[in-house]
Amino acid sequence: MYIIETDNLTKIFKASTFSKREIPALKNLSLKIETGIIFGLLGPNGAGKTTLVKILLGMVHPTSGSVKVFNEDVKNYKLRKKIGYLPEDHRFPNYMNADSVLRFFGILNGLDEKKLNESIENNLALVEMKEWRKLKIEKYSKGMLQRLAFTQSFLSNPELIILDEPTEGIDPIGRKNIREILLNLKKNGATILLNSHLLSEVELVCDRVAILNKGEIIKEGKVDDLLYYKDTYHIICSDMGEDIINYLLSQKSATIKGKGEFLIQAKDNSELNEIIDFLRKNRILIHSIEKYKSSLENLFVNLLGH
Repeated sequence: MYIIETDNLTKIFKASTFSKREIPALKNLSLKIETGIIFGLLGPNGAGKTTLVKILLGMVHPTSGSVKVFNEDVKNYKLRKKIGYLPEDHRFPNYMNADSVLRFFGILNGLDEKKLNESIENNLALVEMKEWRKLKIEKYSKGMLQRLAFTQSFLSNPELIILDEPTEGIDPIGRKNIREILLNLKKNGATILLNSHLLSEVELVCDRVAILNKGEIIKEGKVDDLLYYKDTYHIICSDMGEDIINYLLSQKSATIKGKGEFLIQAKDNSELNEIIDFLRKNRILIHSIEKYKSSLENLFVNLLGH
């Protein structure tokens, strides 16, 4: 089942009220996001990510095409009760504290007193903000504000959680904590749409990603499928002599990364074992063999560079 479906979704903005110049934010974008996964939405500034999120939330209307959430048209405002949202530019009144902010959002979501109290108690502990619950917002650091905003997005246990830069301004330990929370939310049945520029974070938690550029999807798929190089292996071994390196270069088209490290293609296990046997015959100690994997950052840069 798909929790989000778009079909030829297009959004065009006018440059100004009196201008005829049009700015396309999304161009015939078709996307399907399955229930129960963490989906990464990536792209440079101006790619159309925020426009897509606002359309999904009913804050912006598309120029053409269709968009469904929970298999219903997004015009149905009742769908909002099933959605949690963390905007990139969130603001809370300085005179409030964590308790009062979460209570406000909980009431907006229709939580009864008992459930709201339990949710606030449990989730403040989860994001390690319990001891700061009575401190005024004006004294919060950027990381504390981000953790509070993140908490309100899943306070009411929504089925779909849309997060715009959830780890912005948070230290490495805090980011690890958020990753664990996201994985736990997925385990409990939530679907998460994650918009982030921290590609290393996206790579660690997302099941699938879509890369947008100029309003169009230029790549979409499972993270592992996108990052693993087909039939390519990364071998680390003891130092090799010039004759062995020359053989690997000329006969096996290997990519040499050092005296004891190279990349090589092998279409099956038989071909890979031939390479292993050759190394052993020449008294080369093999330290590790693994399928070669790129990084999401490299994929992103290469795609946009082209």
